[in-house]
Amino acid sequence: MRTVVVLIVCFLSLSVFAEQQSIKLSAEQIDNLGIKLGKLQSVTSAPLLEAPAQVSIPAANKFFVSSSYAGLITRIYVNVGDKVNKNQLLATIKSADLLTLQRHHLSSINDLQVARADFVRDQQLHKEGVIAERRWLQTKTRYQVLMAHFNETRQLLEISGVAEQNINDLEKTRRLNSELKIISPIAGILLESNVIAGERVDALAPLFRIANLDTLWLDISIPQQHIAQVHLGDQVMVEGSGATAEIFLIAKNVDTQNQTVLVRAKVKAMQETIRLGQTVNVKISQNSTASLFKVPHSALAQSAGVTYLFVRNSGGFMAQAVHVVGRERHESIIKGNYLHAGVDIAVQGAVALKANLLGLGGDE
Repeated sequence: MRTVVVLIVCFLSLSVFAEQQSIKLSAEQIDNLGIKLGKLQSVTSAPLLEAPAQVSIPAANKFFVSSSYAGLITRIYVNVGDKVNKNQLLATIKSADLLTLQRHHLSSINDLQVARADFVRDQQLHKEGVIAERRWLQTKTRYQVLMAHFNETRQLLEISGVAEQNINDLEKTRRLNSELKIISPIAGILLESNVIAGERVDALAPLFRIANLDTLWLDISIPQQHIAQVHLGDQVMVEGSGATAEIFLIAKNVDTQNQTVLVRAKVKAMQETIRLGQTVNVKISQNSTASLFKVPHSALAQSAGVTYLFVRNSGGFMAQAVHVVGRERHESIIKGNYLHAGVDIAVQGAVALKANLLGLGGDE
């Protein structure tokens, strides 16, 4: 039994020795070797991969604005790039079709007024037993039909873009107006204008394109062989920009043309550095429950297939075996036992420390 315990202790000691080896150096020797110190910085995520992406917005946030009727553009009030508010006037159109619709609506008002008078009269006569049930039903049905026709012509005016106030004015004054106002259905940015003043346009022709840019997405193309590495909630960073995003959708299909999978991330905050339609490069990183640290590439050295980080201690340095879980342009993401954020590490001079490590008995 005692032999077994001794063997276990020896095994554990060898394992710790493989992970940590001490390098004795004085302060003067450290200066002579040109070793510079820095603090070990903890991070919460590790980089996974890089991929191209395109900036997009939800379909509900973009609109083509058109006119329900053909007509002549009399004036345009906005320019491409302008910020517009909801219900803001964009342009005006003179339309003969609008006059016809207004006449139908006024006619429906007249018919309804006559039918309402008949309805009130016959309702009273029916209560008094003066008229037959059949006549009362006919009067009531005619009134209901004309009420529905009135509502129909009014809704057609609303659909055409006629403002509620203008419809009320029409019903009050009975004056026709051929001018149709084109208004913005949302608040956003005017991205496109397809008309000029004095031009005749057809019904339903697209006049303006408006987008609300409060919500930006990144449509990322991931090669299908790497899609298993990506998960909902992974973090995304746009290269050359401070924009960050979080993945909320991974498509279930593969693009047959380029064998990529659509991964969509929502930008966390409004960014002026990226724009709708822009193609960007992104880096995807994954949150980790393990303790991760970020160090310069120059802080690491390899010996016999093991990667070492050099941690400052009272006698010099401790060569700490680490595992590299990801790399960025100038830094590596590592994990390892016995590491703590804020400790002093050698950020420059790892080659000299590696030479000292090998001099203690290590082999290249």
